[in-house]
Amino acid sequence: MGLLSGLDSLGLSGLEDMDIFADEEKEKEAARAKSAAAARIEEKDIVFDKTYVCPVCDLNFPSKAVKSGKAKLLGTDPDLRARYDLIDPNKYDVILCPKCGYAALSRFFDKITQPQARLIKEKISASIQVPEYDDPIYTYKEALERYKLALVNAVVKKSRASEKAYICLKSGWIARGYRESLLAEGSADAKRIAELEKQENEFLQNAYKGFAEARQTEGYPMCGMDETTVDYLLAVLASRFKKYDVASRMIASVLGSTAANPRMKDKARDLKEQILKELKKK
Repeated sequence: MGLLSGLDSLGLSGLEDMDIFADEEKEKEAARAKSAAAARIEEKDIVFDKTYVCPVCDLNFPSKAVKSGKAKLLGTDPDLRARYDLIDPNKYDVILCPKCGYAALSRFFDKITQPQARLIKEKISASIQVPEYDDPIYTYKEALERYKLALVNAVVKKSRASEKAYICLKSGWIARGYRESLLAEGSADAKRIAELEKQENEFLQNAYKGFAEARQTEGYPMCGMDETTVDYLLAVLASRFKKYDVASRMIASVLGSTAANPRMKDKARDLKEQILKELKKK
């Protein structure tokens, strides 16, 4: 006999076998599930469509950008690539006009002269087929494609060495992030992973070349970086490619600078120790 037996005499026989706490537990479980879903923030929740005006063709268009203050910093790689939880903001730094194909990093997008705009129209807009990016986020594959378009635009419009170097630097970071994401997913595509590692090295080699040239011909700030930051970055890149004499000179420049902050000097000392260890192995 159940707790609700006898209800049949009241015309409620269909309710005699009810679990008196079932609905309450279901409601609690539903509330817990709803709360957990609300707490799960995904990459698509951190980006939004920002409107830009193309300085080449005057088109108003949206491009995805990262919401300010929403990405949590996890750490920084030796070459100053910042790593964040849930998202890689570098994927969203290229602004690409869907009409004329003009593409540039956000810090350079509006900095274009009329002669440069004419070069873009003649050599890019006349033939480019701009891909459509309809997903809620930019994948690493799409981001790398966008960076390559930014680089070819920079070459066509005869940008400064520093701009081309900065695009190459961040392209290298994108290739690294792409490779890391495949490894994290347990991808078995060894060929693709090796290709991305090769691309990263090629981009960073060109970044080194470009910044080394810019250091001799341009002023500061350079791509938002002061002199000690550029010298430190050159030291890291030179060390990566076994150019230890150059790396040592750049480290000495950072350590001897009165403008370098303590954190940057600590990074330079760490790099110096790493280089000494590598030289001892020879």
